Amino acid sequence: MPAIVVVGSQWGDEGKGKITDFLAQEADVIVRYQGGNNAGHSIAFGGKKFALHSIPSGIFDPTKLSIIANGVVFNPKAVIEELSILQEAGVDTSGLRISNRAQVLFSYHKTIDALQEEARGVAKIGTTKNGIGPAYVDKFMRSGLRVADLLDKDYLTKRLTEIVGEKNLILTRLYDAEPINDIALSALIEEYYGYGQYFKRYIMDTSYQIDKELRRGKKVLFEGAQGVMLDIDHGTYPYVTSSSPIGGGATTGSGVGPSMIQEVLGVCKAYTSRVGEGPFPTEQINEIGDKIREIAHEYGVTTGRPRRIGWFDAVVMRHATRVSGLTKLSVNCLDVFSDFETVKICVAYKLHGEVIKYYPASLQDLYDAEPVYEELPGWSEDITQVDCIEDLPENALNYLNRLSELTGLEIATFAVGPDRDSTVVLKDLWKIADSEVIKHA
Repeated sequence: MPAIVVVGSQWGDEGKGKITDFLAQEADVIVRYQGGNNAGHSIAFGGKKFALHSIPSGIFDPTKLSIIANGVVFNPKAVIEELSILQEAGVDTSGLRISNRAQVLFSYHKTIDALQEEARGVAKIGTTKNGIGPAYVDKFMRSGLRVADLLDKDYLTKRLTEIVGEKNLILTRLYDAEPINDIALSALIEEYYGYGQYFKRYIMDTSYQIDKELRRGKKVLFEGAQGVMLDIDHGTYPYVTSSSPIGGGATTGSGVGPSMIQEVLGVCKAYTSRVGEGPFPTEQINEIGDKIREIAHEYGVTTGRPRRIGWFDAVVMRHATRVSGLTKLSVNCLDVFSDFETVKICVAYKLHGEVIKYYPASLQDLYDAEPVYEELPGWSEDITQVDCIEDLPENALNYLNRLSELTGLEIATFAVGPDRDSTVVLKDLWKIADSEVIKHA
């Protein structure tokens, strides 16, 4: 019953989708365990590029199960749109499964998200305004509805009527916005009951199904959205997401125990990027940042916003390794540094006259922290055709080795381009995970 968790180890957008897609070739089940359609990743498949926001990467193979688990905030309208794009491209989507315990995102969550962000003014968080935060708020206030509830029209009507009454108080008294009237409420009930009927064939107890597959010896791959530094507890709070992308989030977000997990793969870029507001110690608001952004086409999949760019931050990566229990590292975008005379790695921070190697919790400390850099010689060779580590230029190999030393992680894969075939495998994670299962059997 080998199981692997794929975790973004920076601020998201590290290329998790490609690595998940790569590992999914051997997996039997692919599970998305947290987040919503506020994040996305691009996958090149069959000569086409697809932007997936909610549906797991395994959807391209109908022999595999692609599970949206209980930790996800489920936007039915967005998932229908995503399914339509895939189906029109000839993708068989019959392998999709949706947890009956996943929280449902409603249109009023998006409205409240936008109003909240506008009210914050200069203190805005930089959300995508897709309603993810307010949907998670409702989940933890026990004021939400779950996918199972969309199948029972009487219960859906009763609960939505109560919830909309509460939301109208927020809309009118807090934001001076228009309330949801009775006509709109009736339309909302019909719309979401219709979604329940549409998705009925996909809905099930996915925790039970995942456990059954694991006990049958099937390979299960867990994928999160965003990255460790956007984790609600361990990220740059409050500039974070509303869930837990860390490795531990896979257990609560999918309903399996931690003893089921053998490997936690941290995915990173050879540099760092992030979208949205918040501290970013190694950010390069200069020609270097612009150069990396244009070479790597660093624009958000969901928002189209230009990503902020910085040098690789080993302090961030050590933090991510610890809180997420990373066991191996996958380095993407190594090819971006071809034709760089030198490359830098942040190895520590200087804060209030002291050199520290840990990631501070205080927002102000993060803004005040000055990166301590180590500079390495770059390389001019084009490495996009490299298919084994021995063919890397010496300086590129030295750079990879230094990342491994600073993070304390073995490198399992590195990538020299955006496509699946551009991934060079150094460690067969499925074999390692399988051997761990046998060892502890």
